[in-house]
Parts: sequence; structure tokens; C-alpha cells
Amino acid sequence: MWGFLKRPVVVTADINLSLVALTGMGLLSRLWRLTYPRAVVFDEVYYGQYISFYMKRIFFLDDSGPPFGHMVLALGGYLGGFDGNFLWNRIGAEYSGNVPVWSLRLLPALAGALSVPMAYQIVLELHFSHCAAMGAALLMLIENALITQSRLMLLESVLIFFFNLLAVLSYLKFFNCQKHSPFSLSWWFWLTLTGVACSCAVGIKYMGVFTYVLVLGVAAVHAWHLIGDQTLSNVCVFCHLLARAVALLVIPVVLYLLFFYVHLILLFRSGPHDQIMSSAFQASLEGGLARITQGQPLEVAFGSQVTLRNVFGKPVPCWLHSHQDTYPMIYENGRGSSHQQQVTCYPFKDVNNWWIVKDPRRHQLVVSSPPRPVRHGDMVQLVHGLTTRSLNTHDVAAPLSPHSQEVSCYIDYNISMPAQNLWRLEIVNRGSDTDVWKTILSEVRFVHVNTSAVLKLSGAHLPDWGYRQLEIVGEKLSRGYHGSTVWNVEEHRYGASQEQREREWELHSPAQVDVSRNLSFMARFSELQWRMLALRSDDSEHKYSSSPLEWVTLDTNIAYWLHPRTSAQIHLLGNIVIWVSGSLALAIYSLLSLWYLLRRRRNVHDLPQDAWLRWVLAGVLCAGGWAVNYLPFFLMEKTLFLYHYLPALTFQILLLPVVLQHISDHLCRSQLQRTVFSALVVAWYSSACHVSNTLRPLTYGDKSLSPHELKALRWKDSWDILIRKH
Repeated sequence: MWGFLKRPVVVTADINLSLVALTGMGLLSRLWRLTYPRAVVFDEVYYGQYISFYMKRIFFLDDSGPPFGHMVLALGGYLGGFDGNFLWNRIGAEYSGNVPVWSLRLLPALAGALSVPMAYQIVLELHFSHCAAMGAALLMLIENALITQSRLMLLESVLIFFFNLLAVLSYLKFFNCQKHSPFSLSWWFWLTLTGVACSCAVGIKYMGVFTYVLVLGVAAVHAWHLIGDQTLSNVCVFCHLLARAVALLVIPVVLYLLFFYVHLILLFRSGPHDQIMSSAFQASLEGGLARITQGQPLEVAFGSQVTLRNVFGKPVPCWLHSHQDTYPMIYENGRGSSHQQQVTCYPFKDVNNWWIVKDPRRHQLVVSSPPRPVRHGDMVQLVHGLTTRSLNTHDVAAPLSPHSQEVSCYIDYNISMPAQNLWRLEIVNRGSDTDVWKTILSEVRFVHVNTSAVLKLSGAHLPDWGYRQLEIVGEKLSRGYHGSTVWNVEEHRYGASQEQREREWELHSPAQVDVSRNLSFMARFSELQWRMLALRSDDSEHKYSSSPLEWVTLDTNIAYWLHPRTSAQIHLLGNIVIWVSGSLALAIYSLLSLWYLLRRRRNVHDLPQDAWLRWVLAGVLCAGGWAVNYLPFFLMEKTLFLYHYLPALTFQILLLPVVLQHISDHLCRSQLQRTVFSALVVAWYSSACHVSNTLRPLTYGDKSLSPHELKALRWKDSWDILIRKH
């Protein structure tokens, strides 16, 4: 029974020394002198701000993608003890002593380093040779643009070189397990990891959805073949489909929600991006609007004093506003106006944003006891708090929108233009027709009783006589829901002063504070997700922006950093040998595949069935990965940069050794042809290594360069000079 104690416990393990060596070289290439330069490099100026916000728990909004990538970068700052106190105001600014540069750049660098052995594993899982796998890994190792991007505090390396590749590798591992051990522990592990990696890719940047769609497409085709497998029972097929649905659909959705949940839990304080969000969202944050809205009465009553914020918030968030000035008698185009008091939408908090909700049947401008709440369908008058003139519209063309009605505050000039100041309240998000108008929560429209026009923000900026504020109109032809016609009460108090002087003092006084109301997570998630998708950043032309066509030929580069005293600099510049070879390999694969398909149509099978299936799967994942990560950029109306091409380039690099091995194995007929071809491949790879080493000063920025040396390193400039000489 105790005999096992007489023998030593021995553990044996297979260690792939090639994989270990590749990992070590990847770490060395990405981690060497990682803190250099100790200055803000290119987009670190933006991501650093977001990391500071995380450290200080301040809410922010970035339209470039979901928050998981920002949280990964912030994790590096947290591990390094960063307190968030650094002014990220310009590229090239020297980092202060409290900024842990090595820690902030560590996680992107690790992700870039892991891409090297991951490329090796992917090619092996596609059942190509060790030499092909080594070729893919070494190309990933020496490609200059990939090295540059992964050594900085940027998101591309985390997205491309870890989660994109991890998603493909995990699915291949799962697919190969499917052949011999379905529903085993390793089968479940790789399937689940595929879903997790896809969710992480999408959670870093919306570009990650391209790889997710690719993996889903391949999984759907394989599932379709499973359904047609007559050797499997109906129950077994159902279990296969259910497992894939849970791992590739349910888990990514749950994780995506979890990213936002953690994001919103961490960022609970008011910040500079609050104004983009709704009043309800702002009120859920600590500080800012929450200090004002806490303790406000929930139900709007007749006599309530309110500020009305437009829900649409475009071109900027603004509040219904009026002031003493009137519309000009005659506009610049010769049209006349009513010369009534101006009503605008003002993008700043101001005492002139206050309005009193008046009962048309009573003269009082105070809340009765008990308060009489305003309900859906009630008639109201909106009286401007400081001027006590009523909101009015009539059949007079608006200043900048002649197809709509002018909105004003009525001044009695004793002429034949009576006041038309009755409005019907419509609660857009009501649960029933008896709903009460609620502070912040209710989204309402004001429909003019006499003309049926709806109070609307046109978005046009008034001329100087309107102080460049936004135009408010009465829209007669309003159809359906649109945020420009919807308003919500942001600040609210029960009016208690009937006298004008006392009321003015009351409007200038801050509201009392006692309790707060918070939105549910799903409500905050839905609004934040919509704002991220709808928000448009400044699309003005950038000096380093480029078009997708310029990426393929490496006809562009980006100057990331310049030393303030020497001429050392860092450029995002790819290895021209690898970029051109990748495009050539893609073209060769496409032509060969077309040729094989035409031949197979004639019942001529040039490849054995297993080689054909291996060739097709490699093309779908590698060529397909290039296509889904590149072609969509032709449809995007946004400022694009060279680094947007790096995900597509990664898949090209994986395809390149696959094509080379295929040519050697199936197109070189004799041993002599294979020898010559192998020699050409070695020469080609040597040239790629030479170019990579030549570009090293621009990759690491550790060598001063003269203008002539810089031009010599940028292949396009050198080529242009050579052409001009000849």
C-alpha cells in the first residue's frame, strides 16, 4: 500500500525550446529600454488623460471604443502607484518623477511580445510546418511598426497582438480538439477562451468586432457541417450548437456588460465630459449636477420653477433661455419679425434659464399647498422667471428657419397680435396617460395649442444680435420622436415668492440638498453606449492622417516623437519588405485559390483533400482576417492613420509563410526547384532583417539622425531621390 513512497515522484514535461526562445526574443525587443523616451509620445497624450481620470475616479467619455482597453492601461498605472497627477497637455512633455513610465507601458509591451509565440502557435495549429511557424513568428518579431506600436502606452498592441490573435488561436485549438475529444475539459476551455478573447477584442476598440465577426463566420460554417453529420445524434448536435451559442454569443455579451459595469463603478465622480450626458446621468455622479439636483422635488407642480434641457444635446447641450433683448424689426434678408422677446437655447447654466410652470386658469406663480402636480396632457404656460413674460409662438417665420414658426416671450405692444402662450404637455416616456411630470426622469414635448407646433431646437446659431446662441422654433411638421423636440427638467424647486423682487432673489439662490436618486446600471449603460456610438470627434484633417490605399504600399508614416535637443526621433514606419511581401502573398493566395476552384469544378484535384482543407482554412482565417480588418475603412468617414492597418497586417504576416510553404510543397516539382526556392526565401528573409535593423533608429529613437539620414531611412523619400537622379 505504501510502496509508492519507495520510489521518487517524477514529473516529465515537453518543452518547445523554439517557443521559449521566440518568447524571450519578443520580450527583449519590446521591453528593452521601455522607459525611453521619458516623454509623452503621440497618442499617449490622450490615453494618459484617461488613466488620470481612472486614478481620480472621474467620469469621462471616449468615442474611440468601449472602456476595457482604457482599464488595461489604467491597471498598469495602478500597479505602478500612479496618483493621476500629471498634466497631459502636449506631445513631447517630459514625464515628472511621479509618473511610472515603465509600468504604464508594460502591459502593451507584454501584449506585443506575446504576439510572437502566438503567431508561431497559430501556424502550427493550421497544420503547417515548424519552419513556416518559425517564419511567421520571426516576421512578427522584426516588423518595425509592430515593435514601435507595442512599446508605447497605446491600445493597438493590446487589441491586435493579444486578443485578436488569441481569439484565432483559441478557436483553432478548439477546432482541433473537436476532431478527437469533443466535450473534453480542453475542448470547453478553448471554446470558452475564444468567446472571452472576442469579447475583450470588442471591449478594447470597436475595430475588434471585425475579428469577432470572422470567428463567428468560421464557427457558423463548422456548425453547419456538424448539423449534416449523420453519425451524430440529434441530442449531440443540439448540445454542440448550444455550447457554441453560450460560449460565442452569451459569454461575450455578459463580459461586454461587465466591462461597462466596472467602468461605471470606478468612475463615480463628476468630470469634464458630464455635459454630454443626460441630466439623469449627471445627477447619478458624485459632485457636479448631483450637488444641485439632490433633494429636488420629484413631481413638477403648477408654480414650479424649472430649467429645461434639450435631450438631443446637439450641436451642444443647452437649456431653454430668454433675456430682455428682442428680435430685430428687420432681418438681414429683408424679412420682418414680431419684435418680441428672444427665446434661445443657451449652452451654459444661467439664471435666465429658469421658467415657471403656470396654471393658465390661475394668476399665482407659486406652488399651492398641497402641490398640484402637472400630468400628461395638461395645459400649461411657461413664464420666464426674470422677465415674467410667457413663452409664445405664432404664425411668424423663425429667424433662420423660415419654414418654422418664431418662438418668443410675448410683449404686449397693443397691436393686433394677441398672445398665444398655451402649451399642451406630452410626456414621451410615459407609462400611462395619467403619468405625472417628473424632475429629470420625464422626457416631455410642448405642443402649441393654437398652431399644433412643437417646441424644437433647430441647432442653428443666431447672428450677433442673438449672441450666437442656438435658435428655438415651433415645428409644425414634426413626425415621431426626435431629441430636438424633447426636453427634461434638470433643476427644479417649488416657487414660494409671488412678488417679482423676492422671486428674482429666490432664483439666484442655490437649492437645498438632502437626498439623491440614481439610475439603474442598464439605464446608464444604454445611454453611455449610445453616446459613444453617436458622438463624433473632430474630423478635421490631421497632418499625419492617411487613406487606406496609402497603407498597403507604405506610402505614409507618422512622426511619433522628436528629441527636444538632438535629432533622435521615433516614427511609425513599417518594414517595406514585409509589407510588400504580405500584399504579394495575398495576391498569390487569391489567384491560386481561384485556379484550384476552377480545376476542381472540372473534377481535377491538384491537392489531396486534407491539404485542400488546410489551405482553405488558412485562407479564410488569414486572408479573411486581412479583408475584414482592412476593407471596412473605405466606408468610414473619420480621420484615419497608418496604425489602423496594423490588425490587417498581422493577418498578412500569418499568411505569408503559409503561401511560401505551399509553393515549396506543391508547386516546386523537383528537389532542385525546392533548393533554389529555399535559397530565395532565405535571401528574402535576410533582406527583411537588414531593413528592420536599418530602421532601428526610428523604431527605438535612440540615435541622432541628420536630415539626410532620415530621408535615407524613409524608403519613399529614397526612392523619389533615386528616380530624380536618373
